[in-house]
Formats: sequence, structure tokens, C-alpha cells
Amino acid sequence: MALSIRYSSLKKLVLIGAAGPAVALSGCASSGKLSKADKRFLHGEYEAAIPLYKADIAKAKNAATANFRLGEAYRLSNRLDQAEPYYKAALDGNSRNADLGYRYAEALKANGKFDEAAQRFTSYAESGTNRTLAARAAAEAASATASKALAGQAVAYDVAPLDAVNSPGSDFSAARMPGSGELVFASGRDGKPYPGNGEGYTSLYAQKFDDPAAMTGGTPRKLEPLFNNDKVLQASASYTPDGKTMVFARSNDGSKKGYRSVDIWISYYRNGAWTEPILANINDRTADDFSPAFAPDGTTLYFASSRKGGLGGNDLYKATLGANGRFSPAENLGETINTVGNDNFPGVAPDGTLYFSSDGHPGFGKLDIFEVKGGKPVNLGPGINSPGDDFAPFFTAPGVGVFSSNRAGGKGSDDLYTFKKKPRRMVAFYADGAVLERNDKANTTTPLASETVTITNTSGQRRDVQTGPDGRFTTKLDSAQVYSLLADHPGDFTARTSVSTVGRYPSPETLTQPLTEVRIPVTLTLTKIVVNKAIEVKDIFYDYDKSNIRPDAAIRLDTLVQTLQDNPKINIELSSHTDQRGKDAYNLALSQRRAEAAVAYIVSKGISPSRITAKGYGETRPIIKNPKNEAEYQRNRRTEFKVTRIDK
Repeated sequence: MALSIRYSSLKKLVLIGAAGPAVALSGCASSGKLSKADKRFLHGEYEAAIPLYKADIAKAKNAATANFRLGEAYRLSNRLDQAEPYYKAALDGNSRNADLGYRYAEALKANGKFDEAAQRFTSYAESGTNRTLAARAAAEAASATASKALAGQAVAYDVAPLDAVNSPGSDFSAARMPGSGELVFASGRDGKPYPGNGEGYTSLYAQKFDDPAAMTGGTPRKLEPLFNNDKVLQASASYTPDGKTMVFARSNDGSKKGYRSVDIWISYYRNGAWTEPILANINDRTADDFSPAFAPDGTTLYFASSRKGGLGGNDLYKATLGANGRFSPAENLGETINTVGNDNFPGVAPDGTLYFSSDGHPGFGKLDIFEVKGGKPVNLGPGINSPGDDFAPFFTAPGVGVFSSNRAGGKGSDDLYTFKKKPRRMVAFYADGAVLERNDKANTTTPLASETVTITNTSGQRRDVQTGPDGRFTTKLDSAQVYSLLADHPGDFTARTSVSTVGRYPSPETLTQPLTEVRIPVTLTLTKIVVNKAIEVKDIFYDYDKSNIRPDAAIRLDTLVQTLQDNPKINIELSSHTDQRGKDAYNLALSQRRAEAAVAYIVSKGISPSRITAKGYGETRPIIKNPKNEAEYQRNRRTEFKVTRIDK
């Protein structure tokens, strides 16, 4: 039951405002028809209202309305994920509450059902039922859709429960007390049950570990009564680095008229003792102000507030602590950080980087922790974030600290967890290549030393690399990129191939070293040009008794176009051959038409007609003189080219 947003557990329902359930119940109140469940609900006693609404539903007593209010009881006690089936039942029962569609979409999002949540938010935005919520719904729809893209994000932090501290109660919002080094946190372990959700009232505790580095051992102690009032809730302590100023959040016991349920209090360490906490001057009497966190500079304070003028639920603000102990006017962090949802529980790393929790930015369910990079929030990914609430990051060292979560598997509703950023695992891609020269006449293949290989990426950027004495070369590649490699040598056909790093990034769990090298073998083989030696162009097929170029033949002829482009000094004869079936004269004429069609196609691709001639040989030059089956006939039906001249 973390203090606010989680703040809904602290506040009376009548303070929620025009969009809240108080309006939904007001009609019944005026006519004297409040049920026992409604009365509990109106007083913010959601834990007691829940079984009463369930009993009404079992008796089919105004079931649609009871289901909606039951969903609201779960939502307002920070159990939005449990509200989903009751909102759905209210919809199926034709409840007419104007907020129902929006609240149901919220519950779907909290349970990770992002597609359906986006659809529901969009429908609600288009309905215009509640103009305030409709405006938020459009942004929520976009956020829910974007949340799906996080599914494949790698785990960047090692996370473990802080078992030395956690209890069956709620434990959350850690900080470190300067000087003593104790970990200060909020806990409901010994508090009386709070009627909002049945969990204990929270107080501030401190624990000195037997092994501070491992955060093991030690016994928690409750902070002095100065900081703990058993009639209210305390949480989110934060200290200036010099240990002379402390701020924390405390709910209102009713003695401070005009204040909402949560405010920020401040105390100073003077003459060897802490002063009586007083209300900080940054509080807004009409709003909740909570989760304060000092930056390492000791003067900048970040906090969350529901005050007017924000973008949605709770927004993040900052103020500067002056030498006189008073804060400058609070400054909203703006729409890049704040959303129509709840943005709260800030934390600041030793280097001044801001972290915070939000359910308005794309995430994994409810509250997620974000880092502000380049002025924009970045989700910290799975591991540190879960389908539950993950909030209140506190750093004990760079990349190391404690955060709070109500994820499954903990000891209580909220538990403290340690986090440590995984070492950055780098992946480097390389092409390990070889350039060879093939001499078909001598039947030899030898490496080519000092040969230039030109490497071109998909953006057209080129670079050259030289082979060594062994004909080998190595070059670095970028991830998710496709490259074309080309080598040419006087008297040889140019060699061309491609290499791709797309889809070759190793799975994160296999990255055990700071640097993992992915080496991709590639070979370029240049073949010596032999004048007047026929080279078959494979798979050039024609329809029966036809000479037109089919699409499948065009693909093969494109390779010959590439050969002519890569070897601009060669001139060729392109020849077509038939099998021995049919009349000789007819086959000769057909093969000539086919050769001419192939040449026309090649010329259409920009090759000069002066470099290529067409020749049909009919059945006069069979590879197999006495074919006995269709496969042997097919061998004789072929297209070839031969180099007739090499220009100087």
C-alpha cells in the first residue's frame, strides 16, 4: 500500500472530484437509498465495501451497478488488475456509468492486454462520453499500442528481493541515511489495518546491515516518534547528501484544515538533533504532494503532485531548496516526462540522471520505471519492470540500488528489490574473407595477394580493403546490414557476392563476455577468362515453340547483365541451342530467334549492342549426341555465352 498513487488508499472518496465515484453515488445519497456497501465506499473503506458488494451481486441486487462499484473499490485501493472482471460484468449488465468504458480499458492495460485496451480506449475517445477522460483515452490508446513493442526488449538489470528487509507487510521507498549508512524505508509491518485496503498503516524504519555491500543481516528499527505518527501514514524519506535536511511524505490526520490527504514534510538536523517536522512550503492545499527525492546536488527536490495544471493523474515537479530552508516555486517537468496517467516516485542517480515511475508511458502493465535519456523517458525493460507496480528507484552507487515492487512472488503486497545494471555486452561483426583465382584450364585455385575488395552497404557507402599475402582479408561490419563485396583482376571475370548481418545478433543469454565477436566467412572466386570458351547460363527456359523471354528466364539473364557491367572490356556471343527433335532448319531458326530475344533483353538493360551478338546453333552442337530420356534432351536445350574479344 505504497503512499500515493497508491495515495488513493489514503484519501476519502469525497475528495476524488467530479470524475470520481462520489458523483455516481450522490443520486442514491440524496434519496436515502445508500446500501451498506455504498456507505463503506463513500468513506473510503474499500476493503470493507468489497465483500458487501460481492454479497449484493450474489443476490442479483442491482448487479450491474454493484459490479461497477466493486471494480472501483479495487481500483481506488490500487488493485486495478483485479477490477477487470467486475468492469466487464458491469458492461455486460448495461451499466450506464459514463466512466465505465475508460476504467475497463485501464484494467485491461494493467493486465497486459494491450490490443484490447487500445481498442477500448479508442472507442471511448470517439464516444465523447466524458470529455475529460475522452481526451486522455486517445493518448492511452497510443501508449497501450506502443507497449507491445517492449516485449522483445533485453533484460538489462540483475534483480533480487531484499530479503533482509522484506516482511509480510508492505515495504517500499528506500533511501540511505547519511552518516549512519542505514537504509530507510516505509513499512506497514506493525501498523493497524487501514480501511482503504486492509493493509497496515505505514511508518518509517531504518536498518543497518551486517554486510552493507551485500545488504544482508541487521535488524530494522522504527524511526523516532518525531517522524512517525501512528494515526497517519509516512513514507518516501529523502536526505540531502550532507545529512542536514530530511523530507518525507505524510498523510493528513484532519488537524490541518484545507490540506488534502498527502503532503511533504521537512526536518533539519541542528545542534545534534532533528527538528520537529513542518509542512514544506511547496505543498498545494488542493492537491496531494508526495514521493520527494533530493538530487545529489542537495538543493534540487523532485516530487509528485496531483495539483491543478498538470497533464493527467499525478505529475512530476521540481523545486530548489534555498539557504533559508524554503523551496522555490514548483516547476512542472513538462509533457515529455508527464502523461495523462500517473507519473511519480522520482529517483536520481549519482550522475544526476532522473528516473521515475509511470503508468502513462508504454510499459509492461501498471507502474514501470523509466530513465530520462536525452530529455526523453526510456523504459528500463523486463526484469526491473514487471506486470505489477515497479516504482521508487533509489541508487546506492552508479547502476546499483533498490526499488519497490508488488510483483508476484514477494513476501508482502510491496517488497524491496535490489538492482544492478548488467555489464554492457558488446557484439562486433566481422567478415573473414578470401579472394581466390580459378583457372579451369589448369584446374587450379590459388589465393590472390594484394587484391582490392570493394565493400558497399545498402546506403551506397563504399570502402576498400586489401588482401594479405595469403589472399585473406578481415573487415568490420555493422549489425542488421547487408553488404555487396566485389573483386576484379586483369584477365579474370569480376567476382561478386553479398554478406548480411541481419538476424545474426546472438541471443542475450549467450552473451557471457564483455565483447562477443561474430565472424562471417566469405569467399570471392575470380575465374580466368578464356576466349571462345562456352559458358552455360543455367535455367534459361522458353515456352514450347516460343522465343519470348519468360520472367524466370529474365532473372537468370540479369546475372549475365551484371557480368557485362562488372567486366566492361569483354565482348560476347550469346548462343541458343535446341535438342535433336524437330526439323534441322526449323530448330536453327527457332534458336536464332531465342538468341536474338535474349540479346534484346540484355541490351534493354543498358548494355551496348556492339558488345554482344546473337547466334542460334539449333541442334548442331549437342552436349549429349544420342539422348535417351527427357533429362538428356534438356541438357542439349541450353543458352551459352563465350567471350569473343577483350578490349585493351
